[in-house]
Amino acid sequence: MLLPDARIAPLRGGTVLRWGVLAPGRIATDWVRTVRANTDQRVVAVASRSLERAEAFAAEHSIARAYGGYDGLLAHPDIDVVYIAAPHSEHRDLALRAIAAGKNVLIEKPIALNAAEAREIAAAARAAGVFAMEAMKARFTPQTDVIARLLADGALGEVLAVSADSGARFEYDPASRAFDPALGGGALLDLGVYPLWFSHFVLGAPARVTARGTLAPTGVDDQAALVLEFASGAQSTIATSMRVATPQTATISGTRARIEITGPFHSPGALRVVEGTDVTEWRDSTGLVGREGLCFQVAAAAQAVGDGLTESPQHTLDDAVAVLAVIDEAREQLAAR
Repeated sequence: MLLPDARIAPLRGGTVLRWGVLAPGRIATDWVRTVRANTDQRVVAVASRSLERAEAFAAEHSIARAYGGYDGLLAHPDIDVVYIAAPHSEHRDLALRAIAAGKNVLIEKPIALNAAEAREIAAAARAAGVFAMEAMKARFTPQTDVIARLLADGALGEVLAVSADSGARFEYDPASRAFDPALGGGALLDLGVYPLWFSHFVLGAPARVTARGTLAPTGVDDQAALVLEFASGAQSTIATSMRVATPQTATISGTRARIEITGPFHSPGALRVVEGTDVTEWRDSTGLVGREGLCFQVAAAAQAVGDGLTESPQHTLDDAVAVLAVIDEAREQLAAR
């Protein structure tokens, strides 16, 4: 099968925005590093509840301005867009504050703790006329665009089965973000959002969700398996875990052909299309791996803002809400805190 080329927002040469970072931490560190190394975007400010922490982050990454507290950064007129890298539990409040200040926002996944909070963010952004997007890195990698084009062309035939998993071993610590219910802990919100997004990307919203899993002593879900059923007759099987590391692969099976994505499927990588005995392989030529792929979502957001859009056409706010609605249902079935 002849595979299409990936069409992604240019990492360099497009719209350049001035970015502020809220809540420096590990994900913000990786984000700034790849943005600096692989794009023309400018990171000009960072804010934390701790001025000392903000200043240390600014010094490490040569960022011009550091703020103790968020209001100073949000009030600065020279910042075009804010990247929110705080724990899930802070996403809604920080997003609403940034939107109220007239800032465009890129909000780390999941966009909020639940679908209701995500709807609040979407409504506020739409009312204010600012750009808002969930930082769903998997949607903006080159291989995902190849997959999107194959699906749009009907190259797989009728898609009837999707499978995806995302699991990593977390040592149990009741005080850690991963296991703290107040901070949005649990496998589904932290890791399961990726395979559930993937299912939504391929098949849309399910008609029925069935979830089984286990809970950590703190009451958060630490492992879950989901079956999603669709009006078309298609099914998705989704697995996520904080108890074990899983392959983090994904498969789309249609009546004509299937796509197999090597792990981790949510980062830049490779895929192959299997059509009978014919196997066609595709590999990302950018050389970016792992969290280096965070730069693709940044370029896409900058292009959308430059085009005058208030949402990403690839990953809309409604898409983010729909994925969280499935997580809400699964967590309710598991009685997760």
